Amino acid sequence: MRPINDAHVAEPGLAVVEVAAADDATAFAVQELLATRWAIAPANRTVREPGEPGVRLRCYLDLRRQPGP
Repeated sequence: MRPINDAHVAEPGLAVVEVAAADDATAFAVQELLATRWAIAPANRTVREPGEPGVRLRCYLDLRRQPGP
């Protein structure tokens, strides 16, 4: 994965969440749980790192806002 951009954590209430999971379904389920509570910029794919188990997913949260409709 690419390094985290300063803009993604430039203000209080902004966060980057990286999920490590056994499979895509589990990673996206965690992302959905986060989306029920906070506004997020969701990931549309997972990443497999060579030599590491499972998949990774990164999404961006804005804890200052409620999720949209």
